[in-house]
Amino acid sequence: MSGWAEGFAVLQDWSVLAMVPIGVLLGVSIGAIPGLSATVGMAMFLPFTFTLDPLTGLILLLGIYNGACYAGAIPAVLINTPGTPSSAATTLDGYPMAQKGRAGEALTLSLLASVAGGLIGTALLAFFAPVLARYALSFGTPEYFAIAVLALTIIASIGGGQISKGFVAAALGLLIASVGFDPVAGFPRLSFGSSDLSGGIQLIPLLVGIFGMAEALTQLERAIASRLDRREIGGFGIGSGWARRLLPTTAGASMIGFGTGMLPGVGGDIGGYIAYNEAKRFGCRSAKFGEGEPRGVVAAEAANNASNMGSLVPTFALGIPGNTQAAVLLGALLIAGVQPGPGLFTSAPELIYGSFLGMALAYVCLLAIGLLGIRLWIQVIQIPSVYLWPIVILFCVVGAYAVRNTTFDVLVMMLAGVLGYLMTKARYPVAPLLIAVIVGPIAEENFRRSMILHQGSYEWLLQPLTASILAFAAASLVFSAWRHRGQARAERDVAR
Repeated sequence: MSGWAEGFAVLQDWSVLAMVPIGVLLGVSIGAIPGLSATVGMAMFLPFTFTLDPLTGLILLLGIYNGACYAGAIPAVLINTPGTPSSAATTLDGYPMAQKGRAGEALTLSLLASVAGGLIGTALLAFFAPVLARYALSFGTPEYFAIAVLALTIIASIGGGQISKGFVAAALGLLIASVGFDPVAGFPRLSFGSSDLSGGIQLIPLLVGIFGMAEALTQLERAIASRLDRREIGGFGIGSGWARRLLPTTAGASMIGFGTGMLPGVGGDIGGYIAYNEAKRFGCRSAKFGEGEPRGVVAAEAANNASNMGSLVPTFALGIPGNTQAAVLLGALLIAGVQPGPGLFTSAPELIYGSFLGMALAYVCLLAIGLLGIRLWIQVIQIPSVYLWPIVILFCVVGAYAVRNTTFDVLVMMLAGVLGYLMTKARYPVAPLLIAVIVGPIAEENFRRSMILHQGSYEWLLQPLTASILAFAAASLVFSAWRHRGQARAERDVAR
């Protein structure tokens, strides 16, 4: 039986199918609230997947992921505040459309572009991930070490702020990952005689704390309730002519978004800006980007949804998370006892191909839910933060305790929340820390095994494929340093 047939067979289970609309509904509700990003929502509901089989839990999280990415456009259009980081480029033309009384039209365009971009991205994911996985089956420990280093260097360097802060965050993540038993020798490290620490820091409390709890603390400190500006929303129709005129923009932006999403660490916000810039560059002269141009909204939304699917290519095919949301998905699979990577396509094809079909179905559900509830989602952004974030904290505590029913995990979650809060205040990116916690052990284990297999020699680093990947990692660092230096120079010039 082919992988697609097995995936279709498992999706006929009603308990799996039920998670598609549930996940999308949760995702839309989460993404419509400024500050409550897809990562926070996925981290909040991650503990609830423990009682589900791997595919059912994965479908739920993917629904939240996709729904939140679309819904981030709602506050971006209405109050000029992206609900999720990936919707940042949507504000450039979405909010000007709202100021002109065309908010309803902008919301409809964002929904249709999100669904189209997501479906195109899912189709590309279903094509590229198995191809990359088949190629990766020939990888040995040297190649996996090089890929892990590549993921660490890219994500640490684009984490935001100064490049040195990205490395500090990644180094802290490696330190956290070192707690527990040595993966090769088996002796305890950094446990300080504690039985709780000897098993290492559990990934779920760390995820829930560093995203959910930290964001709740940050938002409660601000104590600002974002409310909808009561301007005219306008009609939600877009006219039949726009579908034909916007099709090239949608297709092109989806391709750009998917391509950028495949690069580890390059999020939907970057893909959205790149696609927006290209749509502006190749747009007709009559188009007024930045003043309420529908093509701008379509380009940004199609790109960031396709970028989500692109980020899953290295996640499924190599076991390397493409962004922080993919890292949460990776953590869910690891907790369920499933090891992502090229072997998963042969050992559990029903999981991979079932998730591909589930994502396509999720976007179909998103279209229906979005059209039926588009007026309702406008009201979600008016929830006062003083009521919202205490509920988020409660979810975090319950979720952390549910991992092993121990108060130690709740303590880890709280400490991780404080750490994430302090890092945010000091403008240190948390993404490198999380990726280092997941990827660091992969790099360490494969490095040490390579050294053992080659009897202490470093010659394996000069193997063609390994050396090429490491060279690309070094090039990414050089490029990031050059880019950050250029940004700093531009900021100084503006300050003058």
